[in-house]
Amino acid sequence: MKLITVIVPCYNEQEVLPLFYQEITRVAGEMSEYQFEFLFVDDGSRDRTLELAKELAEKDQRVKYISFSRNFGKEAAMYAGLSQSSGDYVAIMDADLQDPPAMLPRMVQAIEKEGYDSVATRRVTRKGEPPIRSFFARRFYKLMHRISKTEIVDGARDYRLMTRQFVDSLLELGEYNRFSKGLFGWVGYRTKWLEFENVERAAGETKWSFWKLLLYSFEGIVAFSEAPLALSAVMGVLFCLLAAIFIVFVVVRTLMFGDPVAGWPSLICVILLIGGIQLFCIGILGEYLAKTYLEVKKRPIYICKETNLPKSRQPETEAHSQLG
Repeated sequence: MKLITVIVPCYNEQEVLPLFYQEITRVAGEMSEYQFEFLFVDDGSRDRTLELAKELAEKDQRVKYISFSRNFGKEAAMYAGLSQSSGDYVAIMDADLQDPPAMLPRMVQAIEKEGYDSVATRRVTRKGEPPIRSFFARRFYKLMHRISKTEIVDGARDYRLMTRQFVDSLLELGEYNRFSKGLFGWVGYRTKWLEFENVERAAGETKWSFWKLLLYSFEGIVAFSEAPLALSAVMGVLFCLLAAIFIVFVVVRTLMFGDPVAGWPSLICVILLIGGIQLFCIGILGEYLAKTYLEVKKRPIYICKETNLPKSRQPETEAHSQLG
């Protein structure tokens, strides 16, 4: 009997966790030909999320949990779950029920009957989402489609089911700055996409503000495209040419009209513009340099404070580093 590990990243999900557990166990009950393991990854929650996970573990031996020493972010939580999973198939889904557990049977069928290595999900609508967030999200996916060689599908969710081989390949990518939507596409393999209507949270509030999503999009651009670096280089060459043309214009104008002082306000504007472009390009270089700096320090992706996993599967005391 094959084992399916369901990884559930959690951050302050005390309101929705009982609802999620009720739904996922219902689906697992309908899939009696498979064994299940529910791995809750507590990402430094400040509410009763960890306590609830422990209560569930006491009454259901299928429930496992990992608790971080602090909030490391969802990417670290997903990596922790993947690294400690033991299932033949591994699924990642959010606890807020925006990733419908009822889709699991279809996902398993696509792997076993149709020969896919992973089954991913994407939203075809953004009903209930703020218009400004939807607008920028669509612009982000279109931009990534143009500047990146890695496939990142519009509306893609982290909710997916993967074979053990697919998961092992993901774990070989031990980078500190993780952008899983890109990593899923980078490793390749055959992936089937399932579409579904947007589902609102069953309870609680989203932890993803517009600002956090914006910063996360920058992570994706820097991680999977060198286009910003090329853009800064092109802009540098362009402004060098404009400066040369302007110098020739000033010299000719002075020789012909003898009025080198006139036009200083426009000159100041040009200087400010060029200075702004220079700072912009330096900022791009700084962003890539900062990511390199974080990688070479080789800090752990997460630190495990406590877990009920068997000793043979527990992370090392010092933590599971990006080197594996």
